[in-house]
Amino acid sequence: MSRWSRITNLLRSDRLSREIDEELESHIEEAIAQGRDPAEARRAFGSTLQRREQSRDIRLIPWLDSLRADAVFGWRQIMKRKATSAAAILSLALATGACTSAFRLIDALLLRPLPVAHPERLYAVAFEGRGANGQIQVYDSCSYPMFRQMRATARGRAELIAISYADRSDLTYGSDQEMEKAYRQFVSGWMFGAFGLRPALGRLLTENDDGEPGANPYAVLSYDYWTRRFGQDRNVIGKTFRMGDANIEIAGVLAEGFTGTETGTETDIFLPMAMKNPRTLASPNNFWLRTMVLLKPGVAPEPVHQMLSAIYRAAEEERAKSFTAVARRRDQARQEKLLLDPAGSGRSNLQRDYRRALTALGILVSLVLLIACANVANLMVAQAAARSREMALRISIGATRRRLTQLVLMESIWLAFLASAIGGLFAWWAAPFIIGMIDSPDNPARLVLPADWRVLGFGLALALGVTFVLGLAPALRASTIRPASVLKGGEDPHARRRMMHALIAVQIAFCFVVHFAAGLFSTTFDRLSHQLTGFSADRILNLETLPQKPQLPVYWEQVREHLRDLPGVEKVALTIWPTMSGESAVSEISINGAASSETLADVLHVSPGWFDTMRIPLIAGRDFRPSEASPTVAIVNESFAREYFNGENPVGKSFSDAPAGRPRFQIVGLVRDARSRDDMRRPILPTFYVPFQSVDASGAFQPNSRGTFVVRTSGPNPLALASILRREVPRARAEFRVTNIRAQTEIDQAHTVRERLLAMLGVFFAGIALLLAGVGLYGVLDYSVLLRRKEIGIRMAIGAQAGGIARLVAVDVLSMVLAGTLAGMVLGLTSARTIESLFFDVKATDPAMLAIPSLTIVGAALLAAMPAVIHAVRIDPVSMLRSE
Repeated sequence: MSRWSRITNLLRSDRLSREIDEELESHIEEAIAQGRDPAEARRAFGSTLQRREQSRDIRLIPWLDSLRADAVFGWRQIMKRKATSAAAILSLALATGACTSAFRLIDALLLRPLPVAHPERLYAVAFEGRGANGQIQVYDSCSYPMFRQMRATARGRAELIAISYADRSDLTYGSDQEMEKAYRQFVSGWMFGAFGLRPALGRLLTENDDGEPGANPYAVLSYDYWTRRFGQDRNVIGKTFRMGDANIEIAGVLAEGFTGTETGTETDIFLPMAMKNPRTLASPNNFWLRTMVLLKPGVAPEPVHQMLSAIYRAAEEERAKSFTAVARRRDQARQEKLLLDPAGSGRSNLQRDYRRALTALGILVSLVLLIACANVANLMVAQAAARSREMALRISIGATRRRLTQLVLMESIWLAFLASAIGGLFAWWAAPFIIGMIDSPDNPARLVLPADWRVLGFGLALALGVTFVLGLAPALRASTIRPASVLKGGEDPHARRRMMHALIAVQIAFCFVVHFAAGLFSTTFDRLSHQLTGFSADRILNLETLPQKPQLPVYWEQVREHLRDLPGVEKVALTIWPTMSGESAVSEISINGAASSETLADVLHVSPGWFDTMRIPLIAGRDFRPSEASPTVAIVNESFAREYFNGENPVGKSFSDAPAGRPRFQIVGLVRDARSRDDMRRPILPTFYVPFQSVDASGAFQPNSRGTFVVRTSGPNPLALASILRREVPRARAEFRVTNIRAQTEIDQAHTVRERLLAMLGVFFAGIALLLAGVGLYGVLDYSVLLRRKEIGIRMAIGAQAGGIARLVAVDVLSMVLAGTLAGMVLGLTSARTIESLFFDVKATDPAMLAIPSLTIVGAALLAAMPAVIHAVRIDPVSMLRSE
């Protein structure tokens, strides 16, 4: 009989049995027809049951048939206990779904290779050195002249590709009133060929497009942007758009799949590097691009690393000679070293910011999964104990230990399969939801989250792992049952209790770690979000504005006056960029012609009334006057006064921004410290403010190419005026257009997105872990009382009081909770060191961080123990002893 026929017979087991019975009966009838006595014929034929089993083994695959039978029996066992099974499946589904969601995020951001040729040979150049705070920092930007030197040196061993950071830029395919935003990147013209990319339409950039600056204004669109913006219109080739002052022609569309190397951002438009500002391309001190290294076949990374490091050190030595600051800054530059990091999964700031956060998230969901597995495993151990007589009978009539193990594992497979299916649906929804939590309207995260073989493979591995964890303990127990002892009622019940208690202690330990981490993350978010900014963000709206060409201050002032007269507007001021937007400018400070200070100061350009609009208190002196311009006067903050004037009142004194000989600033005011940078973890830096308008050496006003109107509204919701203000700016001066509108509260909250995400998910998983641990503890205690009901009945019969019985049950609770809490405390303190950089103003050793999880778990344990205690003290000794 063919193998396929033996497999198909498994699907018609009942029919096969009838056919075998009919065949056996036909043989007996044939013997009777030949004149043999019916009874003798049946005796000669032998056992009908044995003949049937032998025939079945020939006509199908025995081990596969036993697997089918055990699967049917396992399903019946699950359906027999619908409520218990549903609780187990749902708890496992939540845990497996959370794990799959975490994997989808980690895979999309950190693991999934770029859709390019040979991503395993792709590396990124990074630099390691000490930052302004003295801590080791890694950054990956360099200047274009340095890139060209490194490319020339590595030629023959590797191809170097320059790629700018993706940024949202204004462009228009029509008039200035039809401005829109798109993500653009400046890339080396040879990038597409090196990556093995092909066009879906038109042509891609080549090295010829990346020659003379500005000579080849061509662009390539990504497939997604072409689909989203143009509906896959094939006539898009040859169309032009304006970006800044340049008219750019669309040369081609990329094939589907590649959206850039900056993971988490989908680049819409690729431009040749030569289209960048010529001054930026020529500057050795302007660090603005990433360098990707694609090794040639057979070339090891280390020799290339050494070559690039030598070029970098030489370039930095030359650049350090131009530093005007103290020798310490030159020494820091010389001590920096070049790194060559694998970049097969791309390179982005989102990866840098969320790598540790996603690692912590993965650990949390793994612990929740283990808690759920231990919980269900305890349930299955209890069920296996209840079925011990059944297992003993099976062994007595010939069942092998392998078959018993298979029988118990099959029920685990059903639970894991159903939980994984429901968890997969949860993960399909949860991963995009979490991405939405880290999105900001101004810079949305775009991650590819396909349900491909990587995700399905992880889900399958997870299901197999859950099956193993769930079924291991009860399967081992089933395989070691001694039939004689069980059938005589002599099996030791304490062995079952010890195993279940050990699993509960493990649950408590993991639950403590989850609560401990959730407490640290929540405290970090609370303290970071309540960091004083020094200004009032309420009712502040920032209108980032660009003119068609740089405009004189008087025209900026005209727009400001127009906006101030609008209904709903309380105050309007001007600055270059919004406060805490991520942009900054620094300067070296010289006092009385002395050498520059080691500490750099931030510098901001603001108009008169800006401090009042932002509600930054003026301590001494005055605000800027409308007639004043930079570089003549300045207002400084308290940190500036402490750093450069020993905390004395600096009003009336002067300073220069180095190098020596630069114009001196007369300090006319002192204000409270206010944040200007986006790093909430760093202290407020020394800052000096200069007028928004500036003059040259001859005293003539200089035009401004950008600015931000800071509007304080009279209503509580500043965004309600956003559309009106956007229209009114060009109405005041046709040369101006608003490129972006952001509420100040939105900007401030964007700097705690990661911490808010970790806090919310930490609290969510802590609640789930506590619920699972509580349910598990309740089940074990209730089962423990059930096993000891005879002992409790005897104790009560000889005079034990209810308090003594309650203490007897409580000892089990205290031992499990104490052991689990101590183990969790050690595990939590050990693991907290690896994610210490995610915390702010809180330490893992703080007493409150250890006390809160402990008290929470003890409270939950007492609550879970109450039903078991009540059950124990209500046992009737008379009826119990009579039944025994």
